[in-house]
Amino acid sequence: MTYLSRFLMFLVVISLTACASLWSGYETPQVNITSISLAPQTKSSTPSFRIGLQVINPNRRDLPLQGMSYSLEVDGQRILSGAEPELPHIPGYGTADISIQASPDLLGSARLLNQLLSGQRDSLAYRFKARLDVGSLLPFITVEEEGVISFGTGSEDTTI
Repeated sequence: MTYLSRFLMFLVVISLTACASLWSGYETPQVNITSISLAPQTKSSTPSFRIGLQVINPNRRDLPLQGMSYSLEVDGQRILSGAEPELPHIPGYGTADISIQASPDLLGSARLLNQLLSGQRDSLAYRFKARLDVGSLLPFITVEEEGVISFGTGSEDTTI
């Protein structure tokens, strides 16, 4: 092996080690849904929804968001989805409130409505999934939040 080959291999190993150390101890950002409302009427005939999100960056490095795709499922049926290309940079240990727009999935919503009408339900499972793009050299970050909305049977036990 020539000196040049050894030197190039050394550079590759050092580069890979440096890239790996950039993300050591990295924590996934937290995305909280803060509001869902009907968006003001647009030129499109399809209604859209405005979703308020709070993004928390638990890391010391800035989170340079380039874009995000997202979906909201209720009982396994996708009812809202969308993508947002313009998002703020979130400083290390910082928080940002973001407003995104989502379009309804007509077939998923119809299937959910059919499920709701076909039987008595005391709870609904939901899942919000977001895929954050933090630049071309870094991997996508997938954030999921799941939960159950329970409807109590008595007036004192009702929770949403």
